[in-house]
Amino acid sequence: MLICSMKHTALDVINEEHLALAAMLRSLSTMLKQARRDGQLPDFEVVRAMLFYVDEFPEQLHHRKESDLLFPKVLQRCPELEPVITRLERDHQVGESAIRTLQHQLLAFEVMGEPRRTEFEQAVEQYTCFYLEHMAVEEQRVLPAARRCLNDADWAELDAAFANNRDPLTGHEVTPDYAPLFRRILMQAPAPIGLGTPRG
Repeated sequence: MLICSMKHTALDVINEEHLALAAMLRSLSTMLKQARRDGQLPDFEVVRAMLFYVDEFPEQLHHRKESDLLFPKVLQRCPELEPVITRLERDHQVGESAIRTLQHQLLAFEVMGEPRRTEFEQAVEQYTCFYLEHMAVEEQRVLPAARRCLNDADWAELDAAFANNRDPLTGHEVTPDYAPLFRRILMQAPAPIGLGTPRG
């Protein structure tokens, strides 16, 4: 089997998108904690935009290519990773359902007020921990195995597919339909994802 070269677009894209998602989730957590400390409600419009981003890009684009392309190739070349990949696939299914639940809990918080605040905040923290752990498993187990086991033909297909990802938070130009979403996030969300400061 021909072992691939060291530099791969697919790995770069996956790592960049992991960093973007982690930054988004940490910014969301920061914003919620600051609002609680200040005795204020969070900026619901920005929180909605952030959750929509997570659903639209990591959940629907990033994970789909991992499940449809990366994981099957790694499993074919490294069958010993079947338990790990099975767990990651289950995480993808759970994550897609979890983001919908978070969006519903946000609506409940916005409509019902303070009695629903703690439930939403705890759900965000659980979701954040869940996804940071999920990405760590990919980075520590699957990506090194892919680098070790996949051949040039595998990488040609993966690199071409992942190169088409256009997550604006990884440096790609924002398409006109997403421009209002990302303008709102970047201008109003706190670091590390945005330029805004928590309200106080």
